[in-house]
Amino acid sequence: MEALREGFTTGSCAAAAALACCLWQRDGVCPKQVSLTVPEGRTFTAEIVSHADGSCGVIKDSGDDPDITNGMEIVVRVEPAENEGAVRFAAGDGVGRITAPGLKLPVGEAAINPVPRQMIEEAVRSVFQRRACLVTVSIPGGRELAMRTFNPRLGIEGGLSVLGTSGIVRPMSSRALRDSLAEELNMRVAQGHTSLIYTFGNQGERAMQRLFPGIPVVQVSNEIGFMLDAARERGIQSILLGGHPGKLAKVAAGIMQTHSRWADGRREAIITQLARMNAPLPLIESVYACVTTDAAADRIHSAGFDAVWGKVAEAARHYCELRLGGGIQIRVVCLDRQGRILGHAGAQRENGGRI
Repeated sequence: MEALREGFTTGSCAAAAALACCLWQRDGVCPKQVSLTVPEGRTFTAEIVSHADGSCGVIKDSGDDPDITNGMEIVVRVEPAENEGAVRFAAGDGVGRITAPGLKLPVGEAAINPVPRQMIEEAVRSVFQRRACLVTVSIPGGRELAMRTFNPRLGIEGGLSVLGTSGIVRPMSSRALRDSLAEELNMRVAQGHTSLIYTFGNQGERAMQRLFPGIPVVQVSNEIGFMLDAARERGIQSILLGGHPGKLAKVAAGIMQTHSRWADGRREAIITQLARMNAPLPLIESVYACVTTDAAADRIHSAGFDAVWGKVAEAARHYCELRLGGGIQIRVVCLDRQGRILGHAGAQRENGGRI
């Protein structure tokens, strides 16, 4: 089987473009290439496109992932001031702005996520150590493409988001991905493992490794249904499924392919469990109006109904068991943004509160 080709995130591209822009201003010549280290620890070497206004661009290469931004140019302009100060961010053409609470950034900010901001700031500070700088990120054509994403529903208006946590794009939506996931299961079985952790992405993997050391972790991406079937076929005996409520709420609605373009029942799943707890109608209506699960979680916490996440976990476990038809022990843990356990199902608490 041919291995999937990985790519680099929009955040990595923006950081490389920012570095090139700073070097151009310092040295008087635009570099043809720049290299930087992404959060995962790998080196990203990018070809630089220079523009007459002094901005620099990098063409996004998402590898074998069908990323909507693949092939687009990520353009960055850095404007240093004479005085010392912070690195500030602005949304240029094709980059969205936050218009609703509940996301990782406050309302009014450019939709450049925290890790890309950190990467860009590190690139800028490698050249302009203390000077105040304004960084404007643009994605030409992003305004139109954003209408094909979840951004309008999330309250991100005017363009795309600059994303990435590891700096690397791993192919997440293809038949080849399923083949790769199946190969990983084959490897785990060959190593003698019959108990596995399933999680959805990088942040979930890091949290689950910390909470449950010693159990192999498999990222299932959006393919939870496929991976449950594959586990049954290979004789896996137990699965601990852990992740953010945004993904687990879909599983709690019986959705076994969790990509946003296929289905979304998060709010419905959450308010169903709130109703089972006799939550007040204003809270239910408030949660239903939220555009993100994080915003819903904040309102649920303020109202004192955090126990709902245990019920969401239980519902997710129920649908996983239905998919499997028995034979595999399923446990589920629901994690918050900091990787802490919000709720769980099918497990006993041990070690001072950990499952």
